Amino acid sequence: MLLVAGAVVALDQLTKALVIEGVRRGSRDSIFLGVDLVHVRNRGVAFGLLSDGGALVVILTAGALILLLVYFLTHTRKRGLWLPTGLLFGGAAGNLVDRARHGEVIDFIDLPLWPAFNLADMSITAGVVGLLLVLEADRKEDSDAARA
Repeated sequence: MLLVAGAVVALDQLTKALVIEGVRRGSRDSIFLGVDLVHVRNRGVAFGLLSDGGALVVILTAGALILLLVYFLTHTRKRGLWLPTGLLFGGAAGNLVDRARHGEVIDFIDLPLWPAFNLADMSITAGVVGLLLVLEADRKEDSDAARA
């Protein structure tokens, strides 16, 4: 789990450093049909919610990370839990690093009809989907075992 989280943070921070150095803030460059490279900043959480949250956003994120870590440590026998936990932890940590360094999160991928996002956001989303799949697989196994 820690290796996945570390890899996510490293890749996330690398891509954001490349954007900071190579893309003018507020600019928009088409990468391919419907996908633009931008350089925008976000003070809030998903979709800019709580944009004036400041310390509250950091506290809520840190609290969620602690709860996730406790869940992971108390359910170490759940098959496959390490991957979505690592993705979630790494994505959230990557965005926390931005908040600590810049006071806001750097976003750079922009799709039509969707707010700009970054690699950490993609990792968080994949982690949530993966966590739901792991939990559903456990629920199905428990249900199958109860029927047997």
